This record gives sequence, structure tokens and C-alpha cells, in this order.
Amino acid sequence: MTSYDFYQPNNDAFQFQPILDGNAYNVIVTWNIFGMRYYINIYDQYNNFIVCMPVIGSTSEKNISMTAGYFNTQLIYRSDLAQFITL
Repeated sequence: MTSYDFYQPNNDAFQFQPILDGNAYNVIVTWNIFGMRYYINIYDQYNNFIVCMPVIGSTSEKNISMTAGYFNTQLIYRSDLAQFITL
């Protein structure tokens, strides 16, 4: 398990580099003004776009993987902790 504290300094996009299924990826979290929510954009190490999806908060009782169907590694967002976590 690895965690990444989510914060947005100076309204810049938040970025982190998780290991998903054994490979490094770049995740960029952006605010979409039309959707009025955050989205994650996942790119591989060659900057090839993989997927964009809304950030969905998980509770401490249930994990909602935002990478289900794309990766075996789970990427979840704990809204109460403001953390992205890989499992």
C-alpha cells in the first residue's frame, strides 16, 4: 500500500507517480469546471494517455477502485483523509 496526500498548490494540477501492475504511471488530477469535480488522467511512462475518469471517494468500509477494468492494482481515493492509495 502506498499513499499520496492530495493537495492542489497554487491551483496547479496535482500529480503523482504510482506503480500499477508493476509499472510506473503518471497520474494528473485536474478540476473540470463544467463537471464541477476532480478527474484523474492516467498516462504511461511514454506519456501515452490511458484513461480519464472522475475521482470517486471511497469510505473506510468499502474500496472503490478507479482503475478497475484497466489495472489489477487498485487506485482508491479516501476523501476523509484526502489521500490517493494504491492497493
